[in-house]
Amino acid sequence: MGFPGTWMTESESVVYRVVPKCACSTIGQIMYYSDHGEFFDGDIHDATAGLHKWSIEASQPKIERNVKTHKSYAFTCVRNPYTRILSSFFDKICGIQRNGKRYRGNLVPLLIQKYGVEVGGEDGKHEFDHIASFRRFLLFARDTIRWRRPMEPDIHWSAMTGHISTFIVNGGRYNHIFFTERFNAGMQVVLDSIEARHPVDLAAIPRFNESEGHGPKRLHPVEDYFDDLSMHLVYEIYKRDFQLFRYDFENPANKMPLGEVDLDEVHAKLGD
Repeated sequence: MGFPGTWMTESESVVYRVVPKCACSTIGQIMYYSDHGEFFDGDIHDATAGLHKWSIEASQPKIERNVKTHKSYAFTCVRNPYTRILSSFFDKICGIQRNGKRYRGNLVPLLIQKYGVEVGGEDGKHEFDHIASFRRFLLFARDTIRWRRPMEPDIHWSAMTGHISTFIVNGGRYNHIFFTERFNAGMQVVLDSIEARHPVDLAAIPRFNESEGHGPKRLHPVEDYFDDLSMHLVYEIYKRDFQLFRYDFENPANKMPLGEVDLDEVHAKLGD
């Protein structure tokens, strides 16, 4: 299986396991800058040079050798499950993607037909009931994860623990797992622990939110989207995310973690 979703600087100063919808665009750009002294011109997900990625065949032996020998500092970043799946909905389901099309072609028509999801018309600009539509999408997300129907789970709303575990199961070990909600503090720990060719000033770098503007703006507070049934579905999908990464399941309004990540616990529970 190897190390899907793993990025590494060309200098091999640091290794990162990507978790979609968890500041991965910004993290990738910081890694690129730390090697080259400039940001990648475009979406870092499109970069095919300047950064090792598991999706690039020539990078795979280098990443595998590094990760299995624990040669470099390795980290990942997590996010509150409530805000993460909301972000996935507005970006991937309601939004028009970079190529000017809907995400995954026939996915949105399927959601409209089978689950009654609304997305604001062909161009995504018409008014619709965000809350009702999101709750229907949540049923779909649960079905993909529990039953693998009507399709396989998508990386943008599958549990963070699933992404993070592949790195451990195949022989990797994390030195740090930090929170999107405390991004600068967590990323600074990484930067302080590695030798970068070019120093990075986190206070000065832009936020590379590549999905911003894809879909409509969220109109309501986070907690308004989650009634009892929705919270039940979220817990069914993300139970281990809440437990291992210390997020507050009981209160969707509280996006902040309730404690620090215990790396030993993460490796023990996700290493099976």
